[in-house]
This record gives sequence, structure tokens and C-alpha cells, in this order.
Amino acid sequence: MVNLNEESPKEITKKAVEAIEVAKKTGKIKKGINEVTKSIERGITKLVVIAKDVNPKEVVMHIPALCEEKKVPLVIVSSKSELGAAAGIEVGTSAVAVIKEGDSKDLIKEIEKYK
Repeated sequence: MVNLNEESPKEITKKAVEAIEVAKKTGKIKKGINEVTKSIERGITKLVVIAKDVNPKEVVMHIPALCEEKKVPLVIVSSKSELGAAAGIEVGTSAVAVIKEGDSKDLIKEIEKYK
């Protein structure tokens, strides 16, 4: 199980942020805990990225178990602002899901290999 207090290794977080940026342009992403949760439950999610600095942690505690159940790779990045910037929004976001990979397919495959 993923520890929500520990950031994923740097190389993986870099790939995850890049995958979000690429998928935003060529595929489709969902932003925010509710959207991410719904997309995982529907079985359409290819990658989930959550921020380590989410407070309270209870907001995202259900995500690792859902990802494990649905076999979705999960990456933890350092901050909501980093995640928001990758998703192309002005504010921080606690979670982002890639639901259509677009050109980020290879990056997501590399992240899956790490897991």
C-alpha cells in the first residue's frame, strides 16, 4: 500500500507530471478528488497522481485502496500547486487522473513498470 506521507521517487514524479501535461494536450484528464474518485470507480482511469500536502489526509485516504483494487498506477507528488500547474490550472489540486492517455501512453507504461 502507498504511504500518503511519502513522495514517490523523483524520476517517477517527473514522469507523472509530464504524463499529465501531455495528456492534458492530447488526451483527457480529470481534476479534483471527486472527479478522480468517480473515474477510478468507473474503471476508465489510466494513472492517478495525488499531492502529499493534502490536508486533512482523510480527503485522499480512500484513493490508494481504490487504485489497488482497479490496478491503476498511483504516484504521490510533493505539492498541490505542482499538480495544479501540471494540470494547467491556476490553483493547486489534490488529485489528477489521466483518463485518456493521448501521447502520454509510453510515460504511463514506464510508471507501471516501476510499480
